[in-house]
Amino acid sequence: MAAVVGWLTNWLAIRMSFYPVQFVGAGVFGWQGVIPRKAEKMAHICIDRTLRQFGDLNEVYRKLEPRRIVEQVISRVGPRMDEYIDEVMYDIQPVLWDNLPLFARNRIYQWGREQLPGRIEPLVEDFGDDLNELVDLKALLSRELESHPDLMNRVFQQAGAVELRSVIRRGAVIGGILGAVLAPLWVRYPEPWLLPLGGFAVGFLTNWIAINLIFRPLRPRRFLFWKVQGLFLKRQPEISDVWARLVAEELITVEKVADAMINGRHGDRTRAIIQKHLRPLLDNSMVMKLSAQVAVGMTGYTELKKAMNHKAVQATRDVFGDPAFNRERAPVVAAVLADQMKSLGPAEFQDILRPAFREEEFQLMLVGGVLGAVAGGLQFLVLGNVFA
Repeated sequence: MAAVVGWLTNWLAIRMSFYPVQFVGAGVFGWQGVIPRKAEKMAHICIDRTLRQFGDLNEVYRKLEPRRIVEQVISRVGPRMDEYIDEVMYDIQPVLWDNLPLFARNRIYQWGREQLPGRIEPLVEDFGDDLNELVDLKALLSRELESHPDLMNRVFQQAGAVELRSVIRRGAVIGGILGAVLAPLWVRYPEPWLLPLGGFAVGFLTNWIAINLIFRPLRPRRFLFWKVQGLFLKRQPEISDVWARLVAEELITVEKVADAMINGRHGDRTRAIIQKHLRPLLDNSMVMKLSAQVAVGMTGYTELKKAMNHKAVQATRDVFGDPAFNRERAPVVAAVLADQMKSLGPAEFQDILRPAFREEEFQLMLVGGVLGAVAGGLQFLVLGNVFA
């Protein structure tokens, strides 16, 4: 019975770590999974530590190969250049644009396509130099985890699947050992309170031991014929790879970083950089400038530049929203994060996960104790009827 209680309380502790994803209950009488509740804190600790070790977002950006980003922008925007120009002109002067001679429109289309590579390269370079100032990484993580509270659940369930199953199995072993101690005590002292109290101790202790098995000992230690170490710490390289891959695919994608640049609290600065590199498209070409002024007039020319800036922001979303490009770049980000997580010492690696759990450990152990006490009480009633 104690083995069953040990298995069940550990299973319940693991379930309560992940579920429910949203708070259920009212006030203090309720529960939300430890990981969904602490997801933002754990993600911030992890990203802070890995990026602090590596350097900063600018370094990560350089690993993404800016040349490849330039190629992506040109390959996505180039074929749609005529369409973007049409959309801009139809927004501000649809009648005049419709009546502009075809040769003049074709000249503007051609000019736009020719100018694109020369404008994109310095733009991408500017973004790489200022990425730390343009992207609030903590705000990005907070927003994503608030929108998808189950995200960190999936990260930990996949990264620690082996360890979580091991904790549940060991709960049965630990419970069985404790039960072997409790059984002769009850035979000698068959008091009504002994089995519920013993059940509480079994449930509480199995959860306490199971939680500590995940994180302790920090470094490998030999115990008789076995070498023991915290389950998560023992598999640091494998867990680092899984964690980094999921974070790169789910949290810090090229698309989400680009969206944070445009719509985050530094979005005005991002737009200013885009505008700085777009302005020469009009100002440095007399052909384009004269054609635009003929089409829209001097006042409309200012509106044209504003419309082009707005269209460039929209095009940026289209470019980096490409799922294939995001999948292709994700392994690069994952490799950066994984390398740095692997280089962390055992104490630093443990600190990514343990602080958030430490705040909830007593509650998880108390729930295990209460469940064990209930099981002990039921066992006493059954045994009491049998012996009666």
